Amino acid sequence: MRIGKVSENVLKRSVLRQIHIHGSEVADGAGIGKDCAVLSFADGTDTVLATTPVSAPADKICAYAIPMALNNIAAAGAVPAAVMLSVLFPEQAQEDELRRMMEDAQAVCSRCHVDIAGGHTEIVPGIGEPIVTVTGVGRRIRGSGTGRTIGAGQDIVISKWIGLEGTARLAGERRQELLARYPAAIIDEAAGFDRYLSVIPEAAAAVKSGVCGMHDVSRGGIFGALWELAQGAGVGLEIDLKKIPIRQETVEICEFFELNPYELLSGGCLLMAADHGDELAETLEREGIPAAVIGRTTAGNDRVIVNEDERRYLDRPKTDQIYCAAVGRMQEISYEI
Repeated sequence: MRIGKVSENVLKRSVLRQIHIHGSEVADGAGIGKDCAVLSFADGTDTVLATTPVSAPADKICAYAIPMALNNIAAAGAVPAAVMLSVLFPEQAQEDELRRMMEDAQAVCSRCHVDIAGGHTEIVPGIGEPIVTVTGVGRRIRGSGTGRTIGAGQDIVISKWIGLEGTARLAGERRQELLARYPAAIIDEAAGFDRYLSVIPEAAAAVKSGVCGMHDVSRGGIFGALWELAQGAGVGLEIDLKKIPIRQETVEICEFFELNPYELLSGGCLLMAADHGDELAETLEREGIPAAVIGRTTAGNDRVIVNEDERRYLDRPKTDQIYCAAVGRMQEISYEI
């Protein structure tokens, strides 16, 4: 199978068809475009859970892994409360590396106002860098969170910029290669994009503003997230490519590695569907969060990307471009930036 998230067909055929829910507490479980499970209890509260695995250098892995899980919780309209960490460490690693990694984990959780509730730590053979699986846990009062469900005729709002996480990882891990073309200041700024990776603030503001639905942008980039949002809601899309916000540092780094920024790991970016997108964007801007309306949901199943006079149909999610860079494979950028 291809590297990265399994395809939608494989997910349906070999994963979802094997899952059978027997208990009454699982109100919302595994499915296309669903990043969280929801457990409902008699006291009127929901517990929202999300799990994500990340492999990265030890000094950065917690900065990537913990926000990714918590962003799923926030996008479900819940308040993140805690994480559990499963840490697999290479056998050649030293104890002080593990200690520093856990110090980083605590620092990230403190910034996000969540606790580390427990987990598992093991040294295993056969891996070159740590693998951390984060399970995020959040709480939601039933009936709160997002407003009515996503439907046709709503605005699509995006927060911050696409490609933040992928840009940060490439700038940090491929610094020496990038220095051959770009000044150190550009690379350092790009590597610092990990400070933007949490979407908890914009999700909370969107909930207060009556957002209809949210989906955090992560693996597969903005194109993958748009497909998942539309597929999960059963709607079409018309998206203006030129309105999708992107930092110049991301443009430069993607050009260097010949990657498509619209299919690049984009943690830190949140998609929101709202009846009045301009008002939601203005609300986020007042909170100091950049936001833009990039298109609308439509009736039917057509998912269209508009680039000036050109109209193209959105493809199913592909392997994230971060993997293409990691294994040295290059892919042409199919849209002019």
